[in-house]
Amino acid sequence: MTDEILMICVKNGDLDKAGILYERYKIVLYRYFIYKTFNDQEASKDNVQQVFMRMIKYKESFKDDANFKTWLYAIAANVKKSEFVSQLKHNHRPLDHALNVTCETENDNYKLLHEILKMMPEQYREVLIMSRFWGLKYDEIAILQQCSVGVIKTRVYRAIQMLRDAYLKFV
Repeated sequence: MTDEILMICVKNGDLDKAGILYERYKIVLYRYFIYKTFNDQEASKDNVQQVFMRMIKYKESFKDDANFKTWLYAIAANVKKSEFVSQLKHNHRPLDHALNVTCETENDNYKLLHEILKMMPEQYREVLIMSRFWGLKYDEIAILQQCSVGVIKTRVYRAIQMLRDAYLKFV
C-alpha cells in the first residue's frame, strides 16, 4: 500500500495504518531531528513522537490527492519551529552551529562532510539535505520551502558548489 492510501485510511478512522506509516518514517524523521538538534537524542525521539501525534490530530487536513511525504515533512518542520519558539520563550539559548557535534563514525570523509554542512548557510544546507540525502524531488522541496522550483534548483546548485569548494580546501 502506498503512503497516500495508508494516510487516507488513517483519515477515515483506521488508526492501525498509522503504525505502518510510523515504521516507514520513524528513522528518517529521527535523523532529521538529530541533525536539527545537534545530536540531542532525547529531543529527537520526542520530536518524532510529536510528528505522529500531530499527523493523527490533523489527519483531516490531509488532502486525498496530496503527497504524503511532503505533508509529513511539513509537520516535522512545524514541530521543529515550535520547539525553537518554546526555547526562546523560556529564555534558553537556541541551539546554534557553534555547538560541538560528535560524529558516531570513524569515517573522516563523513566527519568532514558534516562539518562543512554545519558551516553552510541554512537555506543551502537544508535543500541539499532534502534533495540528496532524503531523496525529495525539487517540487516537493519547493512546497516545503514555500518558493518556486527554480529557486530550489539554484539553491541546490549553489550548495553543491559550496560543498565542493570547501571539500577541496580540506583535502
